Amino acid sequence: MRVPRVLVAAVALVGLTACSGASDSGSNGDNGSDAAAEEGQYPITIEHALGTTTIESEPTRVATVNWANDEVPLALGVVPVGMARANFGDDDGDGVLPWTKERLDELGAETPVLFDETDGIDFEAVADTEPEVILAAYSGLTEQDYETLSEIAPVVAYPETAWATAWRDTIRLNSMGMGLAEEGEQLIADLEKQIEETVAGYPELEGKSAMFMTHVDPNDVSEIGFYTSHDTRGQFFLDLGMTTPGSIADASAQTDRFAMTQSAEQIDVFDDVDIITGYGDETGELLEILRNDPLMSKIPAIDRGSIYLLPGSTPLATAANPTPLSLSWVLEDYVAALAEAAGKVE
Repeated sequence: MRVPRVLVAAVALVGLTACSGASDSGSNGDNGSDAAAEEGQYPITIEHALGTTTIESEPTRVATVNWANDEVPLALGVVPVGMARANFGDDDGDGVLPWTKERLDELGAETPVLFDETDGIDFEAVADTEPEVILAAYSGLTEQDYETLSEIAPVVAYPETAWATAWRDTIRLNSMGMGLAEEGEQLIADLEKQIEETVAGYPELEGKSAMFMTHVDPNDVSEIGFYTSHDTRGQFFLDLGMTTPGSIADASAQTDRFAMTQSAEQIDVFDDVDIITGYGDETGELLEILRNDPLMSKIPAIDRGSIYLLPGSTPLATAANPTPLSLSWVLEDYVAALAEAAGKVE
């Protein structure tokens, strides 16, 4: 697999002093934050699902917990004092994903303290880094997690639903928490431009409906898991000019969960899906199991081969959940693979 370099959308921002001010360009994700954070004015107030966070002064020590939040400060030239250890897609076992390592190298920075979240947030380790703000706009924080972390430093939590913060809002909220709202908006704009330019080369994707499967047990395909439209994986299809199938939209409208399951006995509900992607294995075994299963093979997308399974617990599979640094790292390869699947749709 070709490995594109990380888009350093904010390279020119390294060394800038912190400033605030939500941009009007963020109209596609109202996070309820106080827009009074104008050009270096404090306090900054951010409303989120778990409460209201007030940041009294410009933070100089930033910690992040849970998945991918570290990528926002890094993209903006700020090295966290501590961040969550990678527990999926870490191909060399050093606890840092390849695009994160690349960005740290570009900044000439050592790896921050890594918080082991195998059994939940390590509050003591977070406290030991003495942060002045804790970023968790994309996270699964419980109310208890939030309260405990808030005793350490102000916490920026998710805006509405756990593990469902769109990549734009992850950037928007976390950058605001650092007093870098304008820089966050520029990062969003730069990534949007890159997506637009990449997708322009694959017109076959336009208007195709897509579904993202969750991890499927190859020993039991009696049901299929899928991410709802609340999850960032499915939302990313819309960025690529694709659509949400009616079957996924209808199921999503009845829940705020980011994933659901469907019995194979009622698999015909997915007849409206043009393309399926999801997590597979490097051997291709799961794909063959799905194609040969008498029920799963009835899904038109599987029957005609309009399916792309990301290879196992690899960086490529990890990056299908778009985050500020991984998005650029994987974009060309991911879009090309989806376009190949789209080419098999009649």
